[in-house]
Amino acid sequence: MSQPPAGGTNPVAFTSGSGETVLPPPDPEAVAAMTAAMALPPSERRAALSAVAERWPRHLHAWAALAETATQDADRYAFARVGYHRGLDALRAAGWRGSGLVRWSHEENRGFLRSLAALQAVAEAIGEQDEADRCRLFLRQLDPDHR
Repeated sequence: MSQPPAGGTNPVAFTSGSGETVLPPPDPEAVAAMTAAMALPPSERRAALSAVAERWPRHLHAWAALAETATQDADRYAFARVGYHRGLDALRAAGWRGSGLVRWSHEENRGFLRSLAALQAVAEAIGEQDEADRCRLFLRQLDPDHR
């Protein structure tokens, strides 16, 4: 049996590589409401998606869908930014500490990743190139195998 180093403490073992974070599954009622909202004609969809986001403000797929379907850049930017920040909050609550993988292959992560991709696209559209570049790099870091 090996002896602990002087001072009576055991050495700390570090793991190499990045961990992977998977967000918890969304509320099934929110998923059903999203499915119903997306099935509506485009003229009714935004109001239905807004109702989902209002009822379940932590449902990342609602914010991503709002960002993806909005017609005004300011609205797209606002919805994407909310989804991005809500997603960061959810990732931190799930144990993510600012590094590691958040893969597209997990359906639970897609609302956040879609919001981040939407933020990249609208930042590029409005000429906020530094933000677009930052989002593009962040997406690559979170899931280097996607896209």
